[in-house]
Amino acid sequence: MKAVILCAGKGTRLYPVTLTMPKPLVPVANKPLLRYAIDTLTNMGATEIGLVVDSLDSPIRERLGDGLQTVGVPLTYIAQTNPKGLAHAVKLCQPFVGDEPFIVYLGDNVFQDRMDVLYRQFEETGASAALALTEVPNPSAFGIAELENGQIVRLVEKPKDPPTNLAVAGVYVFKPDIFDAIDHIKPSWRNELEITDAIQYLLDQGKGVIPYVVNGWWIDAGKPDAIMLANQLILEQLPFTPVDLQDPRIKGDSHVSHRVIIGEDSEIIDSVIRGPVIIGDNVTISNAYIGPYTAIGNNVIIEHSEIEHSIVMSFCTIKNIAGRIDASLIADNATVIHEPKKPNTHRFVLAENSLVQLS
Repeated sequence: MKAVILCAGKGTRLYPVTLTMPKPLVPVANKPLLRYAIDTLTNMGATEIGLVVDSLDSPIRERLGDGLQTVGVPLTYIAQTNPKGLAHAVKLCQPFVGDEPFIVYLGDNVFQDRMDVLYRQFEETGASAALALTEVPNPSAFGIAELENGQIVRLVEKPKDPPTNLAVAGVYVFKPDIFDAIDHIKPSWRNELEITDAIQYLLDQGKGVIPYVVNGWWIDAGKPDAIMLANQLILEQLPFTPVDLQDPRIKGDSHVSHRVIIGEDSEIIDSVIRGPVIIGDNVTISNAYIGPYTAIGNNVIIEHSEIEHSIVMSFCTIKNIAGRIDASLIADNATVIHEPKKPNTHRFVLAENSLVQLS
């Protein structure tokens, strides 16, 4: 079975981080967002995955290659150089998927649900499409599905009077007749071909569209706060791991709690680590406090500083921060230095190669 991941967006809601890093490569719990999508799709049975990217020179292709060595499944890259909406992106995948049913996954979504039931239900019913739906407290902010007798009968975009609280969550299964539906729709007021319009066309033609209500949480990880929440929820699922008092990586007067993962060749020196925390390889943490829900990438140095509920990507340096860093997203190669002064709290969203010096 084939699947496609739509990841050609510019990620403007995550600027400045995504000015130099595609959003699907932003790490959550030290794993790129895109890997969660790939893991979910392979769990659903996908054996080949197409990635819709903004260019065949995308850093995503540079990072993952043909997929066989990096993610364990063959990857094909499909360029959407002139984006015209989700339906346009799906249409570009027609030569890749051919005449078989396929899955579409929006690349910035993270789910607790493994989704394996979704495809099975689609096959059993013979429907033309299946949509992942999730209950939301504010349905007027989403595309909402209206149901009758267990089938979707209408999709309504951000309704003032929502018929349900079931939002379209960004995972779809389609038969190839979705391509004919896309050919029959017109651009929306945004001058884009909307996938909801194509699905509505299927409905109008009497085609079956079935719902799948997602179990557990769903995060549209498009903004820094959502990335932080996804990081927290994934770290929360770390299993209990007792502290190894003989671990040579833990040195001096250090206190490390359970649910702390420490990478190879890393050192914890005279520091406090309170899980859930994940620490990459070649990391040095000295005279520091690392609080819950923090993910630290590879080759990071943290000295005389406190940080929690944050993501620190690779090759970063954080030194002498007097106040606690909280709820921050710090991209590759960033340097944060504090000259001693009155303690305070800092929040950063930094792009690659940034330097912040506080005095």
